[in-house]
Amino acid sequence: MSSAMKLIRRFIVILFLSICLLFIFNVVLFFYLSYHQAGNQGGWKAAETISQSLQKDDRGSYRLSEKGVATLDEYQAWAILIDDRTGKVVWHSSNLPQAVPLAYSAADIARAVRGYICDYPTTTSGHGKDLLILGHPKTAYWKLMHNTFDYQTIASLPRHLLVFTICNLAAIFLIYMVAATGIFRSVKPILCGIEALPGGGNVYVKEKGLLSQLAASINRVSETLNMQKRQIQKKETARANWIAGVSHDIRTPLSMVMGYAGQLEEDQALEEPVRRKASAIRHQSEKIRNLVSDLNLASKLEYNMQPLKMAPVNMAALTRQVSADFMNMDIEDKYPISWNGSEEMNACFVLGDKDLLRRAFSNIIQNSINHNDGGCGIYITLSEKDGQCAILMEDDGIGVSNAQIEELNSSPHYMVCDDQISRQRHGLGLLIVKQIAAAHHGSVTIGCSTYGGFSVLLEFPICQENHNS
Repeated sequence: MSSAMKLIRRFIVILFLSICLLFIFNVVLFFYLSYHQAGNQGGWKAAETISQSLQKDDRGSYRLSEKGVATLDEYQAWAILIDDRTGKVVWHSSNLPQAVPLAYSAADIARAVRGYICDYPTTTSGHGKDLLILGHPKTAYWKLMHNTFDYQTIASLPRHLLVFTICNLAAIFLIYMVAATGIFRSVKPILCGIEALPGGGNVYVKEKGLLSQLAASINRVSETLNMQKRQIQKKETARANWIAGVSHDIRTPLSMVMGYAGQLEEDQALEEPVRRKASAIRHQSEKIRNLVSDLNLASKLEYNMQPLKMAPVNMAALTRQVSADFMNMDIEDKYPISWNGSEEMNACFVLGDKDLLRRAFSNIIQNSINHNDGGCGIYITLSEKDGQCAILMEDDGIGVSNAQIEELNSSPHYMVCDDQISRQRHGLGLLIVKQIAAAHHGSVTIGCSTYGGFSVLLEFPICQENHNS
């Protein structure tokens, strides 16, 4: 609806701008067309020129100079000179029409001066006490015989022009609004349909009016989007069901493999090479179990199927617990963990699911262990800045290249592919970390550590209630 009102406002602005420009254009055009129009002054000046060019010789005869003859030719006019005392024509040009009389009464002279002689428009000039009349072609001028206006009309002219202008603008605006209302009725459903398309759902616009073809296109687009949405949902549902089914079906046979492998590993009657093979089978089976568990958890987080048990969690205590668990399992002390944090950071609370946050921290530490077979130091730093609890987890292992870091931060699934099949990859574990952080309104940044290895920075909003207390 806001788009429709914006469109109407723009149309109204265009209307008023068009009226102003049209008015200016008409004024300029009027002055341009009337610039050379002298308001009949050309005919009057021609009569004065003929009067000045007409001279009387010693014998009493009139003679027209060459300039006067040229003026008559230019205006295609004829001329007569009427005697002041007798009213008779004492001189006329050689091209005088036969219908033009040669004697005039005072009434005839009054009519001739104001208007016409035998339908020939006239202009006049004095020649001494006599009257010179210049007759023009019948189509040269249109003379108004009774063009008089009373004083009140002239005095009221500005007010009349203002009323005329206002009435015209009101009429134009009314016509425009009537037309715009019809257009708006056709455009409104189209705009509403277009605005509703990104929200999904069924969008239908009645296919009628001036924009029926556009309405039909919107309906087809809506049908296509809905069909694609249903197909995507169907595929995603099938994928989620497949992952859940595989996770469930693989649990029992994998438990049997791990159980038998454990029994063979602990059987002292078997030779050492056989027991080592059984141990390798058990370790790899554990990786498969963890991978299936991670895959199932990632699927649940992606589709919001994992219920979150939100409560204030002390991040300092939780990171220490996770560190202690890994240190207790590290019998050979190949992966020592150092915890860095000030005394003020002994109680940094975040509103979250404790088990999921533990899983995220465990995945990051396990990622460092998986990619550094020769051992590495792991460093955990807890800090607070701008209302965010920051957990920086680093190692001094082999690290990754800048290109890999860029791909880890930008790839939706955090997969780094290479040509070496035997090389382990940063993949699903970091994806789960990212999903857990997103579920807690946090962020994850992957980079190179200050120790030359791999680093992961997690930031979560601090729970203000516990923080203030």
